[in-house]
Amino acid sequence: MGHGGESRRTQAFDGELGDAVARAQQGDEAAFAVAYRLVQPGLLAYVRGLVGGDAEDVMSDAWLEIARDLGRFKGDGAGFRGWTATIARHRALDHLRRQRVRPRASALEQDVLELPAPHSTHDQAMEAMSTEQALALVGGLPRDQAEAVLLRVVVGLDGPAAARVLGKRPGAVRTAAHRGLRRLARQLAADGVTDEAPRTLGEST
Repeated sequence: MGHGGESRRTQAFDGELGDAVARAQQGDEAAFAVAYRLVQPGLLAYVRGLVGGDAEDVMSDAWLEIARDLGRFKGDGAGFRGWTATIARHRALDHLRRQRVRPRASALEQDVLELPAPHSTHDQAMEAMSTEQALALVGGLPRDQAEAVLLRVVVGLDGPAAARVLGKRPGAVRTAAHRGLRRLARQLAADGVTDEAPRTLGEST
């Protein structure tokens, strides 16, 4: 599907999410459940990339904080995705510190950056992977690349929003995402995965 269709789908998603958040801030518990349903899958996948099997426990803590501070949130659906991703990331890093486990390091050497054509790497990675395949492959990326890919593709944040979550410049996040997607595309090609496989990675966004 073209980028125009993707953009319209994202706008519709964020419109529904923004409406749910606004109603939840007025005390509508059903609306909060809708907001949870819309963002939890992507957040859980992102946190799983950081802490592995402890992701659900970490997200339980994150949602307690989200619910507690919901009244202070100001913004639309896209802003809510970024805000919740920031909270989830902080809770994941707190968990890693408590467990005295450093975030995953990679033995792979950094590639020399070669920016892809506008359509190639992103479309190839998006369309060729199932979510399960994607998470398994992303787990092998250097941490900066893994987080950038998860935030951009799975959580669905744009470049500036992902950069705010990570506390980095948008250009650095864009570079990390390009590198990560290039690695994934090469891995897919090596595994013989074609672009005819179901498109489920980031489907909700």
